[in-house]
Amino acid sequence: MRCPKCGTQEDKVIDSRASKEGATIRRRRECLSCTHRFTTYEQIEHVELMVAKRDGRRELFSKEKLTLSLQRSCQKRPVPEAAISEAVERICSSVRDANELEVTAREIGERVMRELRTLDAVAYVRFASIYRSFQEVDEFVEEVHRLAAQPLPDKRQIPLIPEDV
Repeated sequence: MRCPKCGTQEDKVIDSRASKEGATIRRRRECLSCTHRFTTYEQIEHVELMVAKRDGRRELFSKEKLTLSLQRSCQKRPVPEAAISEAVERICSSVRDANELEVTAREIGERVMRELRTLDAVAYVRFASIYRSFQEVDEFVEEVHRLAAQPLPDKRQIPLIPEDV
């Protein structure tokens, strides 16, 4: 590591600590030449994940795009932002844990639908209507009937927002 003050590459590590739930290591270093102290961070370098779209295009996986999609589905619903963030993290982890260089948009969509089903039924139907390209009211009705026929999922202890807020 090059000292930011004098440019020498000789240093020693004074302290190392894990941060961000173990995803990053923070190291305090001291330059052996000028005794300047500085901090460096180490983290795992993830290979860029590609998403194969239905029309054959390929694009980089975007956590921001995924988050926006879930937020839109849950708009004006009693779903806390923290629950959406946790769902996004679970989806991202499951996609990256597959150790593939490419994932299909269909696989991501199915994971999103599973997460939304546990968060909020209305958000689930909203997402499904776009994801499955509903064209007729009958398709909405069929999806709602299918949803109603399934047992209710564990709500993951999501606190509901009081209606008078």
